[in-house]
Amino acid sequence: MFSQVPGLYLRESPRGGRGVFTSEPIAGGSIIEICPVIILSPADRERIHTTRLHDYYFLWGREGHCAIALGFGSLYNHSDLPNADFGMDFDRETIDFYARRDVLVGEEICVSYTAASDPRAELWFTPRE
Repeated sequence: MFSQVPGLYLRESPRGGRGVFTSEPIAGGSIIEICPVIILSPADRERIHTTRLHDYYFLWGREGHCAIALGFGSLYNHSDLPNADFGMDFDRETIDFYARRDVLVGEEICVSYTAASDPRAELWFTPRE
C-alpha cells in the first residue's frame, strides 16, 4: 500500500540537502504518507554504512534489520521540534507518517530521528534548526 497527501514536493532545505514540503495545508493528526519499505538483512545493514544510503535507513525490528522507505519516506529531515511523526507497521511493511499538528503551506515536514523513549539520544550529525 502506498498513499500520499496531495501537495507534497521536494526542494532544497535550509537544514541541508533536500527536504519534503507541502503546497497544501495538512491538518494535525492526518496521515501524510504511507511508505512501503525494502527490508534489509543485518549483513546488508553493515554494508550500508559504507554507502550514501547510511543516512537514509530506518532500524526495523529487533534482529538488526533495517529498511529503506520508498516514496518520500527516507527524505524527511530531522527537527528537535517536529511537525510530523512516524510509525512502523511491521505486518504491512510500511512506515506511516502523520502530522503532529497543523502543517502550513510551504512548511517543511520534519520528524525527530531520536527514539521517543529517549529524546535526548545523540544524533550522528549536527542539526540545523
